[in-house]
Amino acid sequence: MASSASKAPLFRSVAIRGYAAQAASKPARGTSDVQTTTLPNKLVVASAEAATPISRVSILVRAGSRNETYDNLGTSHVLRAAAGLTTKGSTTFAITRNIQQIGGSLSVASDRELVAYTLEVTPNHLDVGLKFLQDVATGQVFKPWELEELVPRMREDLARISHPVRAVDLLHRAAYRNALGNSIFCPKHQIGKLSPETLQHYVASNYTTNRTAVVGVGVDHNLLVGYAQNLPLDSGAGKDNASSFVGGNEARLDRGGNLAHVAIATQGAGWANAKECLALHVLQYAAGVGAWTRRGNVNGVVGKAVSAAVGDRPLGFGAFNASYSDDGLFGFVLSTEARDAGKAVEAAVKTLRSGSLSGEDIARGKTQFRNDFLYFVENGENLAQDLGAQAALCGSVLSPAQIAAEIDGVSASDVNA
Repeated sequence: MASSASKAPLFRSVAIRGYAAQAASKPARGTSDVQTTTLPNKLVVASAEAATPISRVSILVRAGSRNETYDNLGTSHVLRAAAGLTTKGSTTFAITRNIQQIGGSLSVASDRELVAYTLEVTPNHLDVGLKFLQDVATGQVFKPWELEELVPRMREDLARISHPVRAVDLLHRAAYRNALGNSIFCPKHQIGKLSPETLQHYVASNYTTNRTAVVGVGVDHNLLVGYAQNLPLDSGAGKDNASSFVGGNEARLDRGGNLAHVAIATQGAGWANAKECLALHVLQYAAGVGAWTRRGNVNGVVGKAVSAAVGDRPLGFGAFNASYSDDGLFGFVLSTEARDAGKAVEAAVKTLRSGSLSGEDIARGKTQFRNDFLYFVENGENLAQDLGAQAALCGSVLSPAQIAAEIDGVSASDVNA
């Protein structure tokens, strides 16, 4: 079993999952066929045709870290680490052995909104793989001695967090008092403290049909619908943990070394406002998302301004737009020598506040965003991730071609607004 906090870079966590609310679920012919079915119990099933030798199926649940409370902080991180442990129907050995025997892969990823269990296997072994995917996603038992064995692994997860990722995590804490402010990583004081009962209660509260989607790429849609109908999940909508942006706050963390890592953001847009989300993503790429070519210079309007302020000294810069179901953050992350951090931040903020972008900058940002998205979903795993997020958070799905058309429709006035 493999787990990760997020398998996509932060700047690629596009808000396309919200656009599905503004279009029909079935695209026009000529695009990759995307089918969506909502079962009577409100569980959403989506599938896409793909010319790939690997079939991918994901079970996604709206059980990310935003749903945690003060008493169970870190639960989603434990769920991520515990995937593949003994379940009601299979032992850890049985899960590992059988998935290896069919040459498959079973992994879990999570972020602030979703926990996603993904199976990758050849089509002729799909029936075996789906059995163990169901076990892992819906049959958790959380044996105390197995949870104790997770402690070293979770401590290692915390030790491996890079400084820029830590900065963005602290940025969310400063921007939101709860919900979206919850870290996707377990606090140190909670490691080894979450009981099986606490974990089971969290699963029972969030792993319900209304909060779940089943998505497949390279899988027959009718087969996927039949599979989803038999998942042992209770019905119910659960409780959505709302979050409100609070500006003017900051969070700091002292670390050794000569480099400073700074993340600054203002309120962005939630996926319900699709037009503004798209405009912010174009602005993100126009501002600069780092070097666009291997070993290239920092690009974008803001990136170039920061680079000029720092000179020849070390610099890493990238604008980001993190959109969630009800809110979002737009800003940038930079890494540079501590003595240059003030100048770099001042140059970035001044450039963003300077006014409208040129038509050339916006056109470049739109092209880069569109191309980067289409390149991203060429990979079957990324396509499943994208469709799954749309299905779980919106209840319907747009194909990549439809999303590309929406991106093309963004105007310069939308971005400058």
